[in-house]
Amino acid sequence: MPASDASPASAPAPAPAPAPTSGNGRLLTGTVWAVLVLMLWLWGSEAPGAHGSGSSAPTAGDIAAVGRPPGVPLPPPHRPLHAAAEPRRVSVPALGIAAPVVPRGLDAAGAVKPPPLATPGTVGWYDDGTTPGEPGAALLVGHVDTETRPAVFYGLSAARPGESIEVTRADGSVAEFTVDDVQVFTRDRFDAQKVYGPRQAGRAELRLITCGGTFDRVSGTYTANVVVYAYLTDVSAS
Repeated sequence: MPASDASPASAPAPAPAPAPTSGNGRLLTGTVWAVLVLMLWLWGSEAPGAHGSGSSAPTAGDIAAVGRPPGVPLPPPHRPLHAAAEPRRVSVPALGIAAPVVPRGLDAAGAVKPPPLATPGTVGWYDDGTTPGEPGAALLVGHVDTETRPAVFYGLSAARPGESIEVTRADGSVAEFTVDDVQVFTRDRFDAQKVYGPRQAGRAELRLITCGGTFDRVSGTYTANVVVYAYLTDVSAS
């Protein structure tokens, strides 16, 4: 399903998205990914974003929701890249994250295929959406853990504004993004526009998303999503 430029005024109000299941032997479910596709369709690469509150406090000790700490200087945005190039690798040096990125399309049920269960160190990119560096918000998703060990985005909640995210693209360029916010959204306060929509029109942005909160045994899902927001601040050759 292609991304859309639908505005909030013309799109139906989205329902809260259940947090993906990913730990204690439970990984992301097809239902969550189907909801994700719907939200991306509504709030795709050119959809206007929104500022303001809407996140909630974390519900587990290992998940921390932070805003921009006072006094943290952030660089000006770099002009967006207008040539599409698939992401190949993503790294967050401050968190020790360095992982290959694979495109993920839709399965027979119309849901985005998550990264393969056999490769929990892989990050998935929604390939019907924006490529990292283009105008709009590109989406990268990863598991937080597996049945036996932490997965690629286990430490994502420790990201802080001012830290760098580097995305190596298929054309050999490296798009460097700077984190400007980290939010935790509980299921009952999930806001698709704030998660998937660009915060500033015309800016190249990035989202890193994984599970958060606690595991709800009744619903079979985590109670929240951790969302790292970043924007393009530099481009170099790999």
